[in-house]
Amino acid sequence: MSKLIDNEVEKSLRIINDGGIILYPTETIWGIGCDATKTVSVEKLYNIKKRSMDKPMLSLVSSIHMVEKYTEKQNDKIISIIKNFKRPTTVIFSNVKKISPLLISKNNDSGFRITENIFCKKLINLLGKPIVSTSANISNKPFPQSFADIDDEILSQVDYVVNLPVKNWNMTPSSIVKFKKNGRILKIR
Repeated sequence: MSKLIDNEVEKSLRIINDGGIILYPTETIWGIGCDATKTVSVEKLYNIKKRSMDKPMLSLVSSIHMVEKYTEKQNDKIISIIKNFKRPTTVIFSNVKKISPLLISKNNDSGFRITENIFCKKLINLLGKPIVSTSANISNKPFPQSFADIDDEILSQVDYVVNLPVKNWNMTPSSIVKFKKNGRILKIR
């Protein structure tokens, strides 16, 4: 399995480095994504999803240290809470920098999720940057519950479909939270 994952990571890395879009399994649902720092690629992703560009998408990272390259340093309490999340959780961070402006809200916020998916983690570590992760559906249509549910319109527009078996799949999008100034968590989804 490791060899298969490594082959898929190499193929995906080439596509992403060339500004392409991949369709890939995450620890939650099938996602489509690209290099979060390449605005041309991010814009292409918005067009594929038919999503309004005023609705930022989240990015996957491989560690809290990677989050801090694109946000401000987080305090130990927040880091501890993030490390102890029981399910995939996207955190909205403030003062985001160095990613495509299309992924940053008017309030200078953006969502990051530390992935536990082996394929995603290896890809992100080799790329050295976050990748966009948005559900593989046209905006305002249901999330795909399986690969078979992915709209042909999505499949025909991505540059590469990652070919990996999906095991122990959650099949629900991640939770989304934001930390208030007092350190409390505000649940968004």
